[in-house]
Amino acid sequence: MDELYDLKNRMEQERPSSWEELPDIALYMDQLISYMPRQLIRFDEGTPLTSAMVNNYIKDGLVPRAEGKRYGPIHLGYLTAVVALKKVLSVRHIGALMGAGRALEKTPPEQYGYFCQALDRALTDTAQSINPEAGQSDLAKMALDFAVRSYANQLACQRILSILQPQEEKGKRK
Repeated sequence: MDELYDLKNRMEQERPSSWEELPDIALYMDQLISYMPRQLIRFDEGTPLTSAMVNNYIKDGLVPRAEGKRYGPIHLGYLTAVVALKKVLSVRHIGALMGAGRALEKTPPEQYGYFCQALDRALTDTAQSINPEAGQSDLAKMALDFAVRSYANQLACQRILSILQPQEEKGKRK
């Protein structure tokens, strides 16, 4: 099935730009919005990011404030992670996860590098589970396997974040 070959190929090949490949010139909001769809695999034509969403992520502390009205690699890196994670986590949980990264005193390029490595591992693992030769009758089983794996991963993630959050709140009180 051509669609499964395409899916498998894209999951094996398409990755966000590395930190060094991110534009090193400051971008205005409209440039930022038009750049972001290149960062993650998309199959739908919906808008992955709007200026209102960017402003809300800044207000929520997920993304640093712009320098003037210009956005650089640090903003692109954080937004890439937020847009991907928003599919599976709440803003609160994304904030906890990013706060944990900052607490480890990792620089934004180090945090982004780890995010890209984790995404690469996940996409590669998922691509290996796609059988492009699957018949129509096997698609429902394959989809169920991915859904159940997503459920299990999200369950573990939510629990780990709830364990992590009290430690962060203790650190804030000190």
